[in-house]
Amino acid sequence: MIEQRVALARVAAVIALILLAPVSAAPQGQKTGTAPANWTAPKTPWGHPDLQGIYSNSTIVPLERPADQAKAELTDAEVDARVQQYKETLWGKRAGDTGFYNDFWWEWGKDVKRTSLIVDPPDGKLPLTEKALERSKIVNKLADRPTTYTDMNIFDRCITRSMPGAMMPGFYNHFYQILQTPDYVVLFIELVHDVRIIPLGNRPHIGQNIRQWLGDSRGHWEGDTLVVETTNVNDKVNGRGATFFGVGQELRMVERFRRASPDMIDYQFTVTAPSSYTKPWTAAIPLWKSGERIFEYACHEGNYAMPNSLSGARAEEAGEADKRR
Repeated sequence: MIEQRVALARVAAVIALILLAPVSAAPQGQKTGTAPANWTAPKTPWGHPDLQGIYSNSTIVPLERPADQAKAELTDAEVDARVQQYKETLWGKRAGDTGFYNDFWWEWGKDVKRTSLIVDPPDGKLPLTEKALERSKIVNKLADRPTTYTDMNIFDRCITRSMPGAMMPGFYNHFYQILQTPDYVVLFIELVHDVRIIPLGNRPHIGQNIRQWLGDSRGHWEGDTLVVETTNVNDKVNGRGATFFGVGQELRMVERFRRASPDMIDYQFTVTAPSSYTKPWTAAIPLWKSGERIFEYACHEGNYAMPNSLSGARAEEAGEADKRR
């Protein structure tokens, strides 16, 4: 049990490292998402731009620009050179490690050459406040020895990835199905089985005393772009890890979805949260049309890591007690 818990901690550390460290685009080539000259974005029968379909936002472009990168885009040679570094980080042999997902399970995605998903500020960095920096040291620290399941983060507990986390890439199961009616847009998110039902029009947000894991979203059309504003997020997630990202109840998030080509939606979101960020920041994450289908993400049903982590912690405590005796 101890070995299982240690292995899980190492896997989490590796994932966090590769998603926040210098990484490159995937080896299958670059895609720009440029529409053909004679292409016209499709419409629904009721006249709205048609965004429907299954998309993936998988990418290994990091959220923030790595410290050793001074430019916004990579050359082809730099992309190719870093693919190998990325693989070695993922699957290199580490002493005492039981291993990690192999290449079969990994979703490489169709990446752009950018060095960060953040496009504003221009330096590709989160404009964190001092308060947020201090809070992240506490919130993002892995529980070395969890006493109960509540010591684990919300992704480990199969609850959600919060906002903006639910709309951000990671390493697998990053598929999104978009459905539309004249009055609603629905986003069915494969990872952790989240569903966002977004009313369209001028409906007001729910009362400020009502707080939800994914907040309250309201959408409207600006030309060919779907604009969605989300507020009313609860205050149970204030921090980020390799697979989740929450800002807390002050979050105001504005998303823009625009069908840019037959195989790509230009997706961007802007986050405003004054106590966490000195100014709003924007990330651009293309959604690529996929021929795959959504699978059930039965997280709780297969979450053997939770009891194993807790029993491993208890075994460590028992072993230390034996040594003291």
